[in-house]
Amino acid sequence: MIFAELFLTFFVIGLFTIGGGYAMLSLIQTQVVTVHGWIDENTFTDIVAISQMTPGPIGINSATYIGYTVLADSGAPHILCILASFTTSLAVVLPSFLIVLAMCKVYYKFSDNSVFEGVMAGLKPAVVGLIGASALLLVTPENFPDWKSWVLFSAAFLVSWIWKVNPILTIIAGGIIGFILY
Repeated sequence: MIFAELFLTFFVIGLFTIGGGYAMLSLIQTQVVTVHGWIDENTFTDIVAISQMTPGPIGINSATYIGYTVLADSGAPHILCILASFTTSLAVVLPSFLIVLAMCKVYYKFSDNSVFEGVMAGLKPAVVGLIGASALLLVTPENFPDWKSWVLFSAAFLVSWIWKVNPILTIIAGGIIGFILY
């Protein structure tokens, strides 16, 4: 039963998310923390942090970790936890795959249509709003950034934007400095 519930939940998340993994985070948080209560807010924040650091899209990484964590927390065997990870990962990717497949057919048919171009242009602000909502959801009283975090964020932003430092080097340096500071 939990596998069907996980699949349906993450399929719906994948179906109604436009804009990628960061836009997906607010829906994932609402479903897994608030609606289903599978994990708590701190665990969700930890999963997001780990998902950002590991290779791959954050939405899929989050789904994978949550699938594993939900079953691991219930005491399920390791193989079932892995199967839950696969289930949530497949569920969150499948709608996008099917939608892109359909969109390719539609795009080739209507690419010169001005109404179609207008709809596509109208989606851009919605995506920006979903990403902003995800960022605001991560700033909770439990993990509100202190002054050290703001300094690290500002430094990482500046070295990335002004000096174009490699993002991997920025992450490694931030991890080392964070380890020293905390």
